[in-house]
Amino acid sequence: MTTRFRDLTVREGVLVEGPAGWGEFCPFDDYDDRAAGAWLDCAVEASTHGWPAPVRDRVPVNCTVPAVGPDRAHAIAAGSGCGTAKVKVADHPDSLAEDLARLEAVRDALGPAGAVRIDANGRWDPDAAVAVIPLLDRAAGGLEYVEQPCAAVEELAAVRRKVSVRIAADESIRRADDPLRVALAGAADIAVLKCAPLGGVRRALRVAEAAGLPCVVSSALETSVGLAAELALAGALPELEFACGLGTLSLLAGDVVAHPVRPVAGWLPVPRTPPAPDPELLDRFAAAPDRAAWWANRLHRAGDTG
Repeated sequence: MTTRFRDLTVREGVLVEGPAGWGEFCPFDDYDDRAAGAWLDCAVEASTHGWPAPVRDRVPVNCTVPAVGPDRAHAIAAGSGCGTAKVKVADHPDSLAEDLARLEAVRDALGPAGAVRIDANGRWDPDAAVAVIPLLDRAAGGLEYVEQPCAAVEELAAVRRKVSVRIAADESIRRADDPLRVALAGAADIAVLKCAPLGGVRRALRVAEAAGLPCVVSSALETSVGLAAELALAGALPELEFACGLGTLSLLAGDVVAHPVRPVAGWLPVPRTPPAPDPELLDRFAAAPDRAAWWANRLHRAGDTG
């Protein structure tokens, strides 16, 4: 990683090849084998079955601003070419002053026409969320939405009733036994979808249809191989009202394909097939033998849950 992001400094995973191309299996360490099975399903879909036909050729994307200082935040937003920025907040318990300064810097970089959204990764309790969201909204010159302010679905619903800023659900969808519970509970205005933890593009499309909420497609910090599947999902959604969180390769120090999936002027093309990794890059970023064995074992355990 180019900077610590969600407590990560290194991103690992497995690339799998099949008759339709390549897929990526990269569940985070805190996913158990059953949850990791959905990530494997996504990789198998990409490498074996391919994806549904898209309804658009390109998708708008946001830039991602980690928990960095205001000068760095301004540079990331200004240099991204994107009209929307997703800003990480609540990185530690005493982060409010840093969060406010970061949001002010991002607003200055984007100008009044830009859209600013924040992601708290479920780190507030409801009372804290209700207290700080108006402050963050003011610092940002207006927030497009707040992503996952609290961890539990019931907490999201309580916060949504008390604040004027739209609430988006991410972890409450991708880590839930029932991803539709968010919509049924009236806990969110927007659904954030990641096809990897939902089990692939087709399953994510079914979740989107059943939820009946506007959707944003976001990455799970994949390489270009995995990002291609997320783009296929964004390209196949019937409606796409918001920019997607798929410009995340800037958070990685390298990639495994010769032509990385990077936005141009805030847009990414929708691929029809996954990109193939470059052999030299695979060698450069190959895991140490013990980690490669660990991941091979994890992949087989995930396969046994299907």
